[in-house]
Amino acid sequence: MRAIAKRELKAYFSSPIGYVCIGVLSALFGYYFYQVLLSGSTYYLSSVYNMMFMWGMMVIPLITMKSMSEDRKNRTDQMLLTSQVGLYSLVAGKFLAALTVYAIGLALSLFPCLVISFYADLSWGIVFGNILGSLLYAGAMISIGIFLSSLTESQIIAAVSTFGVSIVLMVIDQMAFMLQNDMLETIVGWTSFSSRFVPFAKGILDVSSIVFFLSVAVGFLFLTARKLESRRWN
Repeated sequence: MRAIAKRELKAYFSSPIGYVCIGVLSALFGYYFYQVLLSGSTYYLSSVYNMMFMWGMMVIPLITMKSMSEDRKNRTDQMLLTSQVGLYSLVAGKFLAALTVYAIGLALSLFPCLVISFYADLSWGIVFGNILGSLLYAGAMISIGIFLSSLTESQIIAAVSTFGVSIVLMVIDQMAFMLQNDMLETIVGWTSFSSRFVPFAKGILDVSSIVFFLSVAVGFLFLTARKLESRRWN
């Protein structure tokens, strides 16, 4: 798993994808933190990560689009599928590499927070709550993106399909409200990534949301491994 993660991480930074994704995240974080500085109050700090939730869900498809589809297109997946590396280790390595790219962009947001803390009373509980929530929803979304990438040879199709799923997961709570059915509204709203992220934005450690995001990540990584196993036997 470590070897796969290292190989994938190197691939991200031997192409523009890793730098572009981190650069975009850093630029957006910088812009929103600048708005906080203009407001003169750290009260709006949570709004930075709330806005970045939307942008983060948009950037993740760019990170995951090549994770499986590129190997399939170049036929290098045959070598991986017939190697001694376990399928679950293969999938986990690709997942960790993609999550690391996103985590680097997220970690850079700590520098503006550190600067702000020199001039204002900063609630680090809210900051780290937001970062934890961001890592959790990113992990869940990355696992979905990797699964969708394993279904096609086209990076464009993988990116667009992941992009579509991310939009649905962001607005599904609003869709649930339109159903005019309390039971369906509860069931559909339960899967909303945005509503699951809200407690972390407030600095609250919500165990149910942690379990939800981890379950989504593990579930889709399992499905990806099963998909690869079916291709190995075929």
